[in-house]
Amino acid sequence: MLNVLLIYWLCIQAEGKARVGVRLLGHLLRGASVRGGVQMEIIEIPLSERPVAVACCPVTGDLLVGCENTLVLFTLRRQNQQSQNQSQQMVQSTWTNSQQRSSQGQIMDSNPNFLDFERSVILHLSQMNPKQVALCGEYVAVQGELEVLVVKLETSSEPKTLEESSDTKKTDHLEDPVDFQVLPIHQELLGDRAKECDIAVSVEKTGLEDSKGQYTLSYVLFRRFTPDFFQGCSVEETQLHSLQLYPLFTGNQSVSLQEPSCVFCFFSLPSAGYLYSLKGGVELLSAYQYPEKVLKAVLTDYLLHVITKSALQCFTVRCAAVAARIEDPYIDSTMKACPPCSMEVCALRIQLFIGLRSMCVYGHHVILLSAADAETTEEPERTTQRRGLELKEHTMLTGIFLAVGIDPATTPALESLLSRPFVSRKWTISSPKPASTAGHGWNLYVVDTVSPLTLYQEMVEYSQRYAETNPQAQSLRHLLSEAHLLLRTSLLQTSEQQRITEGDSSLSPQAGTGGPAEEPAAVRTDCRELEEAFKQNCAQLGDCFSRGSQRECHLALPYYRMSGLSVTELMARNRPLPGSPHAYGPGFLFYLKHYLFEETEQILSQEAADEVIDIFSQSEPSQLVSVCASPSLINISPAKTLQILQHLEDTAGVSVPLTTTMATMMLRLDDLPEYTRLMERHAEMVLVYGFIEEPRMLLHGGDGGQHAHIRPTALTRQLAKSQPGLLVAAVVALHENNKVQLEHADHIFKELDCENCLQVDFWEAMLMASSQETIIQELLFRVASVYIDRLTNTPLETHTNGPHTPVKRRPLKSADDLINSCSHYGALYPWLIVLNPAHTTSSQHQEALYKLQSLLCGPSLSVASVMPLMERLSDQTLWGFSLHLLCATRRGQYDSSIEKMLDRCPQAIIAYANHHLQDNHMVLWWQKLLPELCNRTRVAADNGILLAALKETLVVVAMETSPTEFLELIPDDGAVSYFLPHLLTCSQRHLLA
Repeated sequence: MLNVLLIYWLCIQAEGKARVGVRLLGHLLRGASVRGGVQMEIIEIPLSERPVAVACCPVTGDLLVGCENTLVLFTLRRQNQQSQNQSQQMVQSTWTNSQQRSSQGQIMDSNPNFLDFERSVILHLSQMNPKQVALCGEYVAVQGELEVLVVKLETSSEPKTLEESSDTKKTDHLEDPVDFQVLPIHQELLGDRAKECDIAVSVEKTGLEDSKGQYTLSYVLFRRFTPDFFQGCSVEETQLHSLQLYPLFTGNQSVSLQEPSCVFCFFSLPSAGYLYSLKGGVELLSAYQYPEKVLKAVLTDYLLHVITKSALQCFTVRCAAVAARIEDPYIDSTMKACPPCSMEVCALRIQLFIGLRSMCVYGHHVILLSAADAETTEEPERTTQRRGLELKEHTMLTGIFLAVGIDPATTPALESLLSRPFVSRKWTISSPKPASTAGHGWNLYVVDTVSPLTLYQEMVEYSQRYAETNPQAQSLRHLLSEAHLLLRTSLLQTSEQQRITEGDSSLSPQAGTGGPAEEPAAVRTDCRELEEAFKQNCAQLGDCFSRGSQRECHLALPYYRMSGLSVTELMARNRPLPGSPHAYGPGFLFYLKHYLFEETEQILSQEAADEVIDIFSQSEPSQLVSVCASPSLINISPAKTLQILQHLEDTAGVSVPLTTTMATMMLRLDDLPEYTRLMERHAEMVLVYGFIEEPRMLLHGGDGGQHAHIRPTALTRQLAKSQPGLLVAAVVALHENNKVQLEHADHIFKELDCENCLQVDFWEAMLMASSQETIIQELLFRVASVYIDRLTNTPLETHTNGPHTPVKRRPLKSADDLINSCSHYGALYPWLIVLNPAHTTSSQHQEALYKLQSLLCGPSLSVASVMPLMERLSDQTLWGFSLHLLCATRRGQYDSSIEKMLDRCPQAIIAYANHHLQDNHMVLWWQKLLPELCNRTRVAADNGILLAALKETLVVVAMETSPTEFLELIPDDGAVSYFLPHLLTCSQRHLLA
């Protein structure tokens, strides 16, 4: 149900006592039978002071009553008939952006709710007499004769001491002089600066509920006007009117959210109007200059409606531009755009009436009240009295100037000043004329405003006149921008109406019966029409900016993208007429370059692609190389393109990207000899620099980060066959210059079906070039996994045709190359030479073994990361044993490694000990190795390998220990003749030391 509230004053005089208040009369527009025939309810709110103005919040339904020096806030409450003890706020904001919104609750037919208000806050004002008030959510606006003040009243759960009254802030002013009035200066204070105004506001909390909450008040906006008498302005011409706080909702908000996205403040002088945006920073959006005196103005989403004595006029507004940027802060980008808020406003329509007095707007209806007054007899009398007063004032001031020696007659400026009646005993607005009892012709008009779609179509028709005379005129662009904002406002409103309508239909018991279901369908139809018009308008704006100046030509890109038109359609719109001196505009070329340089899945036909090549060959030949590399132009004619590129080379000279592009065209023509000749013009490293300059010669896609979008070009496939080293070097260079990601490069090599060869070559090359630690560790793990896989699956001697048959192509880097050029590959330990059987396995197996051993000998590979993979390798073979022994040694397990070495390959023990048992591990020579050799030699006395190792060990022990320590190391059952030479050497060395 929808309640329409009629608000009027109640004032009763009886026996010298006055009772004043506000009375609300509510009419139920639908469902009267549910209330048993009762079609109205009356709420009377008593006041202690006489009310001056009243306002209803369009968001919450709260009431704000302005009195002489106070503002009283009444919060809306709803109590259910069956559960009055449980107060529950069930107000849903169904404010639509096309009408003055009223609070609407979710009222069920079987359980109606009643309106009720509670006085919650009183704002005390000093030095300001309210003439008009406005309320919207937390914003409170009050207007005096010459000033406007906007404050924000917020609730806080933290206790805070508030000033009970404004007496402390009030300052006593002397009464005005008898004949002169001191006028305050003009002021505009925005945001926090507004608290510097001389109007003090204090908060008095009076609500019974939410007693724990506190109110905090902050200043938002203050504006004061002063009559400029030197410019011919009188007090009447500076009187403010039409104060309004206007909310605007966007489609991103949920149904239950009642806070608007934007709040605007509008107020007007008879000659000018001012529109401010309050949320997200206070800002003056527009200043309206009226061509004649305005009696009243009303702000709506689409237009600002104003009335003069004889006309209804409409001006454009900038609310949609603000809402669009609040809804999407990144709207001014290469994808989207919106006309700026600072764009000048303009008048759209003027309708003539006679004797207009008042106006209000509801939905798409403008209600006008007019009265044709007859000339009364009192008017000449008042004119005569006013002229007499002006003559008296003129005489008095002339005498003052003559007394100080100034003759006003000799100064035209002073004479003009004295001719104006600006001095009187009281600086007030003269009271209005009393209504005549006869001669009035009161008329009430209800004018339907033109729908936004119709108004847009009229703008389009009118814009065609500008386009015929001057397609680049600023007026044409301004008119299309106004139409854009009009459509954007309509889309904001339609999306909210659709959301609200769908929510109401889902709650309505009649949903599905055919009645309410028709409304969402109509809303969706309007939305589709508006979207089509919006796209058409974006295309028109793109056309304006496409041939505009260089300063704003970039705006053609977002508007063309928002239009949804294809490149072929846009080329047709911008194609110069035959014989026309105009070429393609800079804005269109800017759009076309962005379209071609960004990765896109749209592929142009051969005809369209050839036209693009022709466009750039005529307009910007220097961009031809980049244009030809675009994946959208895969269907271009190679023969025709070669002719254009050859002409470019003749005029601009030879360059690496140009040569590579020409070679690509030769490749498309299957002319391999000419392709080879062109590629041999430059060295491989010079070609790598060319690929860095234009990466799309090698790969297409990659903008979205999905592997499915990455694909190699025909040139990449040819390089994989003929010049794999150049391809690997180029991809590494692209990665190091942030032109391609590691995952994308891997996907390229997988697409080439070379993951067992080129991909590993790429990883090894990356290890030589990269300096990023995270990438290095990832690559080390990858190459170690590949080496282990090759050792596991590669046959030792003969090649088979099984599923794991290795690729016959030799790697780009051998183990020796990696050891000499990459710091992550270490030189093989000397003892590994003993363990590596020479020429007993295949070359590929041997290469993989050497590379894996080199990695384990290097400083970078984490052994713990590859230990789970090493379990796949058996230690039964000597090369497998060497790998496990390397891992154990890297993990510091020297004791067990010595035992395993003596068990499996004692001939390598001395080489192992000489390399690893040094410095801190030197004691293992006599603590571990010597006892082990002694024990094993005792068991196998005829083992020459063990005896030789024992002699070498005794040499080291004799050099590193003292004679006493050496004697302690000799076993009890040892032969003196065997140990005596080493003991003598130890003693001699000790004496020399």
